[in-house]
Amino acid sequence: MGVFTLGGLTTAPAASRTDLLAPGAIAALMELGWLEDVGVVEIDPDVSDTAATKERFGLDAATLANCVVVGGKREGVERIAACIVLATTRADVNGAVKRLLDVRKASFLPMDRAVELTGMEYGGITPIGLPAEWPVLVDARVVATDVVIIGSGVRRSKILLPGRLLGELPSARVIEGLGLEVAAS
Repeated sequence: MGVFTLGGLTTAPAASRTDLLAPGAIAALMELGWLEDVGVVEIDPDVSDTAATKERFGLDAATLANCVVVGGKREGVERIAACIVLATTRADVNGAVKRLLDVRKASFLPMDRAVELTGMEYGGITPIGLPAEWPVLVDARVVATDVVIIGSGVRRSKILLPGRLLGELPSARVIEGLGLEVAAS
């Protein structure tokens, strides 16, 4: 498997193009036994952002998933999670995420901190290969999507995989309503 075509993107199995993955993503895919199950495709880093990828490759926004890193504190202890939502939604940081992390206030981690903690490039952060202690909160709509496009840990490629696999990540929690609808663009 590992070969997917969506819009103008056609992947190769990740096993054949590990050079297009962040080290943490490679290690996680190997550990999960998914190197043959997911696809990877090289792209121009300048079109790595969701809107640019959508436009450049003629993709439906409902096939693009964003991974954002969110944190908050409770009794002086920082709690961090990754949230995976479709591009047609935005993570409910001030509602669902705040409750799930059990913090007073949740917010997106600053770019430099997210990059440092994940070991991935900003704009390419993927839920595959994040620190094991972080919960990965996955919107139920992502899991229900046949094939989704996510970051690869680097800006010069994308991973395509069945959405259900994201719900099978070791620290994943599938959450109904994690993503709030946004106006169509």
